[in-house]
Amino acid sequence: MLTRSLLPIAALSLLVATMPRLANAEEKSPPNVVFFLVDDLGYMDIGANNPDTFYETPNIDRLSQSGMRFTDGYAANPVCSPTRYSILAGKYPSRVDATNFFTGTRPGKFHPAPLNNRMPLEEVTLAESLKSNGYATFFAGKWHLGPSEEYWPEHQGFDVNQGGHNAGGPYSGKRYFSPFENPRLEDNTTGEHLPDRLAKEASKFIEQHQDEPFLTYLSFYSVHTPLMAPPELVKKYKAKAERLGLTEQEAFGEEEKLWGKPEWKGRPVRQLQSHATYAAMVEAMDQAVGRVLQQIDDLGLTEETIVILTSDNGGLSTSEGWPTSNLPLRGGKGWVYEGGIREAFMIRAPGITKPGTTSNEPVCSIDFYPTILDLCGQTAPQQQQLDGVSLKPLLRGAESLDRQALYWHYPHYSNQGSFPGGAIREGDWKLIERYEDGRVHLYNLKDDIGELNDLAEQHPQRVNAMRDQLHRWYKEVDAKFLQPKDGQQPWQPFQD
Repeated sequence: MLTRSLLPIAALSLLVATMPRLANAEEKSPPNVVFFLVDDLGYMDIGANNPDTFYETPNIDRLSQSGMRFTDGYAANPVCSPTRYSILAGKYPSRVDATNFFTGTRPGKFHPAPLNNRMPLEEVTLAESLKSNGYATFFAGKWHLGPSEEYWPEHQGFDVNQGGHNAGGPYSGKRYFSPFENPRLEDNTTGEHLPDRLAKEASKFIEQHQDEPFLTYLSFYSVHTPLMAPPELVKKYKAKAERLGLTEQEAFGEEEKLWGKPEWKGRPVRQLQSHATYAAMVEAMDQAVGRVLQQIDDLGLTEETIVILTSDNGGLSTSEGWPTSNLPLRGGKGWVYEGGIREAFMIRAPGITKPGTTSNEPVCSIDFYPTILDLCGQTAPQQQQLDGVSLKPLLRGAESLDRQALYWHYPHYSNQGSFPGGAIREGDWKLIERYEDGRVHLYNLKDDIGELNDLAEQHPQRVNAMRDQLHRWYKEVDAKFLQPKDGQQPWQPFQD
């Protein structure tokens, strides 16, 4: 009798002990998201992509090793605002004519295409989508997605905005050092370094919201001009350059010598990474990344937090201080060559991504929105049209995506001296189209990552097919093109 009476009690005790664990499994909180966006960071600037880089990026390199690194990751545009738009909206910025950095134009042979210089409030941003599903949302750093405060982060889905406004760089106050005189960032300690301050704010938000799902979006002003860094780091890299025998006098080549048949003869191009101040900026940014990653670890959130890092365009190599070299990639910021659009691109998704893996599938900034929602167990709002696709299959080990091509559209004259143009990548092949006169160039990136050997004449059928596909995409996104100037008519893609 006693034995029979104990059995139900034992069974009941086991059931009671198990119930909390079952409830926790069923009610498991969705993953947190930390998104690092670095301004103007070149593909070849980080050790994970370039073991011979002059710069030191140990924290980014470790992040890369803890997740998946994409060797062929791209920005949706060769300058900042359009790519930033693509990340938060999940679509090609050409759909809303957001095709250049906001508030900026440069004169050229023709007038540029019409420019929309704000992210419409009608867009359901990544932040708004996550917020509607219970996420606390935080933004810090560079915004540059609208001319006035009704378009700033707090009106686009972010609960907190530390430093995001209309400016494309830290141009007020003492710029990278406080007082910042930033309308969305309170000045604290005089001399405080901006990337460190933004990392502190991000870390504080993570600690405050560790018990609920959160999106922490840290959008560095670094490593954009003005070129400024802590003196001790600059001193370190001056000594390093001297020790390695790297001199600024030898750092420059000419476009003609590097790439042949230049658009403008004699254009200087940085061909050697040796700029001490820029190197110090890169390391200071990397230290800030490390601070946030350490906070995640210290709070025990590592296995519950998706971490992503990328840039908004390629490294600045052809003007405005010439701070970095992207070689062997051609061009840089402002160019539709690989140096202007191929990016540092990495995702750590615990439980999904095998640490230390790489993918060479072409992916793009338009893919972050659907990827993050997919990893968080959500679907995109019906009213939000997405051009991107979820990268979760790649993170799980798939070798490719079911996607025909990626596209670029830059109908402007950049500050960096490039030509207005578009591009399409299909597999290993990339076609570039110039908007002034309609000329095209064809490259096989597998064999020629530097885009030195134009194969257009050898492959006319491929050129025609890829050009037709690019033109179909122009129509799909209602792309706008160069406008007449001084009685001269630019080439138009649909006139022949």
